[in-house]
Amino acid sequence: MSNNHPHHFADPHPHFCSRRDFLQRTGSGFGMLALTSLLAESGLLGSSARAAAQAEAVNPLAPKLAHFPVKAKSVIWLFMNGGQSQVDTWDYKPALEKYDGKDLPGFDTKTGFFPAEVGALMKSPFAFKQYGKSGTWASEIFPRTVEHVDDMAFIHSCFMATNNHSPALFQINTGMSRMGFPCMGAWVTYGLGTVNQNLPGFVAMYDTLGRGLPKGHASNWGAGFLPGVYQGTALNAQGAPINNLERPPEMNDAEQRAQLDLIAKLNKRQPGADDPELAARIESFELAYRMQMAAPEALDVAGEPEHIRKLYGVEDKQCAHFAKQCLMARKLVERGVRFVQIYSGGMENERSWDGHKDIEGNHRQFAGETDQPIAALLTDLKQRGLLDSTLVICCGEFGRLPLAQKGAKPGRDHNPHAFTTWLAGGGVKGGVHYGETDEVGHKAAVNKVSVNDLHATILALLGLDHEKLTYRFNGRNFRLTDVAGNVVKEVMA
Repeated sequence: MSNNHPHHFADPHPHFCSRRDFLQRTGSGFGMLALTSLLAESGLLGSSARAAAQAEAVNPLAPKLAHFPVKAKSVIWLFMNGGQSQVDTWDYKPALEKYDGKDLPGFDTKTGFFPAEVGALMKSPFAFKQYGKSGTWASEIFPRTVEHVDDMAFIHSCFMATNNHSPALFQINTGMSRMGFPCMGAWVTYGLGTVNQNLPGFVAMYDTLGRGLPKGHASNWGAGFLPGVYQGTALNAQGAPINNLERPPEMNDAEQRAQLDLIAKLNKRQPGADDPELAARIESFELAYRMQMAAPEALDVAGEPEHIRKLYGVEDKQCAHFAKQCLMARKLVERGVRFVQIYSGGMENERSWDGHKDIEGNHRQFAGETDQPIAALLTDLKQRGLLDSTLVICCGEFGRLPLAQKGAKPGRDHNPHAFTTWLAGGGVKGGVHYGETDEVGHKAAVNKVSVNDLHATILALLGLDHEKLTYRFNGRNFRLTDVAGNVVKEVMA
């Protein structure tokens, strides 16, 4: 063509940043269409799979099929923040009475957090006895929860890789002892979605008595590198459970709906409109709109029958705060919320189960705050037919040493080598005890269970194969259990 007739290239459509963006995006689209066609022709893309894929493309929180059929559909994780002492709660060690006041041979004083305050072996200040048909040994500080031991499976041989709260909290929640990784609640909602689209799929509740968030704060219920839509929605400790949920009084429903539609339309016209973070932000606006009707009712415990409020201890000053949270957790899973995590205890030592000083006073206090609400939760779930479909988990970030921590009133230091986790409900074999610690409860000794193993087991109870639940990030497939994890089948029904 002569120079008198130069080429004229049309400007790209405003929806695309450049011609390269146009080719990349349309090419990817046709590639996916071709793949879908090939899979359908091969019989590998059934109608349910197509429907799930289409639903996920529109809404990442749409319900998804599990890898295999199971009973558990939702989770309530009761987190004993600070590190509950296994030898003073669920791991009875009569040898501590025999060796009380004696040194532990070969003990590494750096095991705990205060090596200069290591004392001798110390018997539990609490009386133990057997309960239920299973003959489960348990501490006197849980007089109501022990009524449910035949529905609970105990793993006594859990262990942790660190003796410090923050990295231990990260590890028990995310599988990694450092920040930046998705927590279990995020992985579960990523893998299964959630049933109720008018409520968050994942809700976190922290201490409401002004004792602060757990160490590591919101990272404990964060989504890490997963899309932000999967992170936990934390309920406020004081005031309205969720900020800015009510519609402004000067605006009606139609006006608010028009405003959200306009915002979504403008966002989608911007460069990078397919960015996962932007999509998560848009979805958060939509979820907040839908929650305006559903959330207040789901989080209202005042409207519950008097006998239910009394069962949980909602009017009891000692346990009212935790009782309300447990009751809200039941209401949430009843309405299709996938994952609820409740923290007992706040930031600093004596404001949580972190009994460095006066282990007797510390654990009596926090057991008194949680025993009745936990027992009520199990009772309430069972009588409503929800326990079979709800997996209840209870543990902290590590255990405590069988030795005394020196002080005016003896406490116990951190113990990463042993802690007990109990599970109840969906898919759990009740009355089972798996694993053992050594004679004095210092270290996991028989059938040791790592955090990866624990996570793999919880995912399996929800119908998720921990090796298949992956997310591509930074050039590799990540999973909650990293490159480890074995399912503890002995606690599964």
